[in-house]
Amino acid sequence: MEHDGSTLRPSGDGRGMEVSDAARVPGLVRLFGGGAALAVALRLPLEGLELGRGPQLGDVQDPRMSRRHAQVRFDGKHFWAVDLGSQNGTWVDGEPLAPGAPREVRAVLRMGDSLFVPSVDVRPLEEHGVGLVDGFVRGPGGQRLLAEVTRAAELGFSLHIHGESGSGKEGMARAFHQHGPRREGPFVAVNCAAIPEGIAERLLFGVRRGAYSGAEADAQGYLQAADGGTLFLDEVVELDLAVQAKLLRALETREVLPLGASRPKTVDLHLCSASNKDLRALVARGGLREDLYFRMGRPEVVVPPLRQRPEELPLLLQREAERVAPGLGLHVSLVEQCLLRPWPGNIRELLVELRGAVQAALLQSATRVEARHLSPSAGTAFGPGSVTVRAGPEPRADAMERAQGDVQERARIEEALRQQGGNVSATARALGLHRTQLRRLLRRHGLDGAESSEPE
Repeated sequence: MEHDGSTLRPSGDGRGMEVSDAARVPGLVRLFGGGAALAVALRLPLEGLELGRGPQLGDVQDPRMSRRHAQVRFDGKHFWAVDLGSQNGTWVDGEPLAPGAPREVRAVLRMGDSLFVPSVDVRPLEEHGVGLVDGFVRGPGGQRLLAEVTRAAELGFSLHIHGESGSGKEGMARAFHQHGPRREGPFVAVNCAAIPEGIAERLLFGVRRGAYSGAEADAQGYLQAADGGTLFLDEVVELDLAVQAKLLRALETREVLPLGASRPKTVDLHLCSASNKDLRALVARGGLREDLYFRMGRPEVVVPPLRQRPEELPLLLQREAERVAPGLGLHVSLVEQCLLRPWPGNIRELLVELRGAVQAALLQSATRVEARHLSPSAGTAFGPGSVTVRAGPEPRADAMERAQGDVQERARIEEALRQQGGNVSATARALGLHRTQLRRLLRRHGLDGAESSEPE
């Protein structure tokens, strides 16, 4: 995977910054060193870059790196690393690199206690860096996205935010509120997917006393609560079509008619919505009203998943560890493992799993949180089941139980292969494994997988 300064993306998928190949400046981004999160860009000259202790590491030196540790070059499409006979070794994508043997770097390069990720264009990081903006960790891509959100808010537009669960949509919605004309008003966040069936209308629009049995008092709805501020409807597509129709009318007329009321109430609010689903596809399937889509679906911003924002991950880990257990450091192995995993639950999952790892480290009286403190399933893709890769000899166990476990493991791999069309690389990513580990399991179980076009 290639990092373009704002997103980590599959080679050749055409996304990222709209700059020509000639204008890009390839390089490495040093994300961890000296036991702390970093965001330092290192440009790669045409002849490649030799890394080791020295001036290129700047103020944060790494005593575990050799003076001539490794060389990295970019051939115009791929990044390649060669270990120069270093004392402590080089790891490429979590696996040791034999001295003198080039290997492509797709995700992360570890030398000593330092971590680097490849980037096809380091200029955005050089210009913007990584830091806290309004209390949120933002890399170059996040800062650019924030500028789009701010512009929409200043112009008085509604805004739709698309992104995976846990990727930070609510943070962008709060930025939309803070930079809009109604920033002094309330910010009301509603998770539409969590509203129990049958009461969405009452919760959104309010109810008058006596409207139905049990309505013993007037109750304000979310739209009235957001009057003068911003209403954030997360997973808005989960509302049924009848409620969507009433929501559309309220947005267009700026009037809300509570259940049991004869007169509408005027509301003045800014609307921000979000979903992890494709709105146009939902309209085509009849799951979203077309007129509501045109009212709230544009402009739209897309929040990339955490796996496409590696430059933010070490600082996220560091801030959360400091919050939970001040003084407890991060080990390079933990950050490396987190950079190698897909994190389907994004930032939300990352922080939850880190808290679990911190607790494990504290129970063991460790001074740093290491990869061994992280749950084996943390950050891995959901599927029929998790695959366990045995790193050493199995403990003595009943033969029948072991055989049954092998059958279940084979079934999980077969199902993942089927879902990924037999592609080994895609299946490995889905299972949270390295391709080499998956191929070892394929050979063990006598399975075949199609080789992808991605080089080793």
